[in-house]
Amino acid sequence: MSAAIRPRISACPACAAAPAAETLAARAAPRGATLVLSLPTIHCAACMAAVEDALTGVPGVASARVNLTRKRVSVEAAPGVTAGMLIPVVQAAGYEAHELDASALQATATDTAGRELLMRLAVAGFAMMNVMLLSVAVWSGAEGPTRDMFHWISAAIALPTVAFSGQPFFRSAIGALRARRLNMDVPISLAILLALGTSLRETSLSGEHAYFDAAVSLTFFLLIGRYLDHRTRSVARSAAGELAALEVPRAWRVDGTGAEEQVPVAALAVEDVLRIRPGGRMPVDGTVVEGLSDLDRSLLTGETLPVPAGPGTEVSAGEVNLSGPLLVRASAVGRETSLHRMAELVAVAESGRAQYTPLADKAARLYAPGVHILAALAFLGWLAWSGDLRIAVNIAAAVLIITCPCALGLAVPAVTTAASGRLFRRGLLIKDATALERLAEVDTVVFDKTGTLTTGTPRCTNIDGMDREEQAIALALAEGSAHPLAVALAAALRRCDVVPAPVTGMREVPGQGSEGHLDGVPVRLGRLPAGHDATEPEVTTTWLSVGDRPPRAITFADTLRDGAAEAVTALLAEGRTVILLSGDTAPVVRTLAAQLGITDWQAGVLPQEKAARVKALSDGGHRVLMVGDGLNDTAALAGAHVSISPASALDAARVASDIVLLGKSLAPLPEAMATARTATRRIRQNFALASWYNVIAVPLAIAGLCSPLIAALAMSASSVTVSLNALRLR
Repeated sequence: MSAAIRPRISACPACAAAPAAETLAARAAPRGATLVLSLPTIHCAACMAAVEDALTGVPGVASARVNLTRKRVSVEAAPGVTAGMLIPVVQAAGYEAHELDASALQATATDTAGRELLMRLAVAGFAMMNVMLLSVAVWSGAEGPTRDMFHWISAAIALPTVAFSGQPFFRSAIGALRARRLNMDVPISLAILLALGTSLRETSLSGEHAYFDAAVSLTFFLLIGRYLDHRTRSVARSAAGELAALEVPRAWRVDGTGAEEQVPVAALAVEDVLRIRPGGRMPVDGTVVEGLSDLDRSLLTGETLPVPAGPGTEVSAGEVNLSGPLLVRASAVGRETSLHRMAELVAVAESGRAQYTPLADKAARLYAPGVHILAALAFLGWLAWSGDLRIAVNIAAAVLIITCPCALGLAVPAVTTAASGRLFRRGLLIKDATALERLAEVDTVVFDKTGTLTTGTPRCTNIDGMDREEQAIALALAEGSAHPLAVALAAALRRCDVVPAPVTGMREVPGQGSEGHLDGVPVRLGRLPAGHDATEPEVTTTWLSVGDRPPRAITFADTLRDGAAEAVTALLAEGRTVILLSGDTAPVVRTLAAQLGITDWQAGVLPQEKAARVKALSDGGHRVLMVGDGLNDTAALAGAHVSISPASALDAARVASDIVLLGKSLAPLPEAMATARTATRRIRQNFALASWYNVIAVPLAIAGLCSPLIAALAMSASSVTVSLNALRLR
């Protein structure tokens, strides 16, 4: 709706009389969250207790936990509790305190985990090369004291290396055992420790064989797989980090006198007016009230061309003001901005689990006990057959190493996170990772019309056929109405420099239009007056009536959304059924369907009828993709096999959908379906790789044909292969 004719809403007297303190509190009160404060001056357990006691005494604080190593306190607080309320409490207890940004801490923690894995990988790789060189000397024929010396040097390198680099596996295994369960890191840790223990025993007895190289190599290759998995998973996390980084910490607020004040974004409220300088990023959602500029929306929508902005332009948090200063009136702040909601959707996408994933997890959980039983049977069998404890232990260690279920555990998450990251870069946000598998199965696509296949913005098509008097009357009546057609008509007439006629006594009749008098002659803009017959128009139409003259039809066309024609053409070419369901009139829907080549369409559809049609298709064995944006599409979106809504859709529609289209174009839809099919193939390939690997490798290990070193190399190669196969999606 144009800002010039938007209805003005008077402030409630009670609200206007509200105390200023309550207004400020409302500005600063965020929703419940974890607040993190830096405590640079704490140094002992007494400091920890003092800070925690002080903070837990604050009303609304549920808990406070101090980390002495990092000198931070994490506070779980109720809505309304801010860092500004907690810092004075800590200072009163005698300690310095500063607020830390939680999103930055999360990004830092992710980066730190990656750096730690890389450092452990580097240490293991360096140690492996040195131990391998010593092993080559032993394999080349070193004997007696020389061989023992090389073994002891290898032990001196391997023991601290495994103790440091193997910590991720040992910690995970200990945690699982404490919880009285088994995970994939239990057999890994047991295999590494068994290889080290056997090697130490052989070395102490001046034995001929030691497997320090196997223990270090196993650790190194396992860390390669773990690091690749970390990097693959960070694709979606980096997307969330990029969105969080777009949030502006401070903004310039303009008061009624025009004075500027720099305030934290947390202190902003709806209806605040902000000045956005050239090069600055939007801190809120809002409407431009003054100034002309261009906006860069590429980080949010993927559109590279700047978008012009002027009074009335809607802006979103995260957009960049390029050329001129703007005054923006906030319509959504804090967690209500589109940027923050998008970041939350990314977080939801990270936690999504593909349908295959639970199967892989169950397989891994069942796999660990099976591995232990198999290793135990191999140990007992070889001990009984050969009577040699050393051989039995070596074969049991090889079985433990070679049957590690890492590849099985990586088969699905590596693919889903890589595919989600790829689609995000194409402008599609996967809210639920199971949507990838479901999207790959789609055979029927159902589109809504207004706001989905079209932009939902009516465009007047025949004002040139009106004389100047009719244009002036139409403008006067349109400016007195909030109807979307009236808004579009008024905007079009103003662009033609039309001056409104002096219409008096204007009023808007609900469901009929606006009416008034011009020099005593009744004038009206809206529905066709009673007593006038007209065939149902092929396009959206409103009527201008002036006295006894025949009503003048004013026609509108809805602008086709970018990429709609390309998307529908591609879907039809792939053999998918495309259906158009709309609540608009039959002639309008027929015209659009013919324009796009859609033969199956239905007009005048109510919300419950859309949901019923989708359900009927699903009951008939079809896998339905529903694409819609309105409240009337919510039930159909929720009932479809998989659903997509544009970022401009209502909140209810976005919540009900599995995928959010970030840009304005529908062109990425066929590519998304192709990516989903590719991801499904990659998952199946990874399961096949992991399964065939075990079918081939396990009998060789039990037969004694694989040493612990060869087993380590084979197992790590399978994990790396699975990860690299997933990364092909990028």
